[in-house]
Amino acid sequence: MIDSTEQPNSPPDGDVGSFERRETVEAQSPRQILEPKELPPPPTRSNQARNSFVVVMNFFMSCLVFVTLILCAVLILGKKSFEQAGPLETAQTLIIKEGSSLERISDQLRSNGIIANEWIFRLGVRAHRASGNMKAGEYLFQPRLSMYDVMETIRSGKGILHKVSVPEGLTVQQIYDRLVENEILDGDLPPMPPEGSLMPDTYPFQRGTTREQIVSRMKDAQTRFLNSVWERRIDGLPISTPEELVILASIVEKETGKADERSRVASVFINRLNKGMKLQSDPTIIYGLFGGAGKPKDRPIYQSDIEKPTEYNTYTIAGLPPGPIANPGRAALEAVANPSRTDDLFFVADGTGGHVFAKTLDEHNANVERWRAIEKQLKEEAEKATEAESAESTESTEIDG
Repeated sequence: MIDSTEQPNSPPDGDVGSFERRETVEAQSPRQILEPKELPPPPTRSNQARNSFVVVMNFFMSCLVFVTLILCAVLILGKKSFEQAGPLETAQTLIIKEGSSLERISDQLRSNGIIANEWIFRLGVRAHRASGNMKAGEYLFQPRLSMYDVMETIRSGKGILHKVSVPEGLTVQQIYDRLVENEILDGDLPPMPPEGSLMPDTYPFQRGTTREQIVSRMKDAQTRFLNSVWERRIDGLPISTPEELVILASIVEKETGKADERSRVASVFINRLNKGMKLQSDPTIIYGLFGGAGKPKDRPIYQSDIEKPTEYNTYTIAGLPPGPIANPGRAALEAVANPSRTDDLFFVADGTGGHVFAKTLDEHNANVERWRAIEKQLKEEAEKATEAESAESTESTEIDG
């Protein structure tokens, strides 16, 4: 018998969920669909976000980023200013004194118009770790020099170079007189060293150099060269020590100023020493009479001077004098260490600034006679020139009257 009782529709197997969802959907009219619905409230902030420490940290991080950006901008602009051309229009000399601080140096540079900003200069120098390497001296800054180049100039210590020239053949006293007259050198002179211990030369120096430092350089230069030339001397020289080489070189230096004669003049004295002859050098007479001060220019050598015994007068003593009579240069020292090989025993002036040499006394006497004739002629010409100048002066005075 068929049961006619109606059974509810059951969902197919495996589709229970979808059936239930369909059952919960309520039918809505078009009006209900268009009406605004209440939105769900926003999600609440987490406890961590509401933490005050996080808030403070966010603030400081923002400030740090901002400050970093500002510093980067300042550094970029500062570097650009440090390396760009400066304001100087014409070359400027500036003296930086010993012990000057970076602040003092930068103020000097700014006040003299060499840099545009002393603060940027100080920061740039410190950034290059050069604040402790700024050297005293006298510097020449060229126009438009950047602050970086100014820093490098001072850090290098390459200031303006001055020079003091010491000619060959001066005595120590005469050299000291020159150093005293130099107004750029600083300080006092040390006690006078022995004659012949200073090397004549041109010595460059920067402002702030002392006279004692120049003397020390001259002594060191002479010692080094003397040691070198002594090692290179030829065999058979009648001198036994470097000091004797300096003595003879000082005589050669005073006898001739011509470079091509030094070795031949040296050979004359070497030959005379080898033969036991007196050197008979006029400059030794002068040094024996006047010492390091030298002979006055207008004072001639008299016959009585030649005959007057002194410890330096090689007309009256045998062999070398007890010490040098001047400070010889390198060429004179070299000439004595390596003299020309000749048989010459005499020489006399030839009237042209040089000398004529002879092997015998007869040849020498003939050369002396020629020199005296030349000397007489030169004297007469000088007297005539003086008389002519005097006559012209008198005539000019009469015309003016």
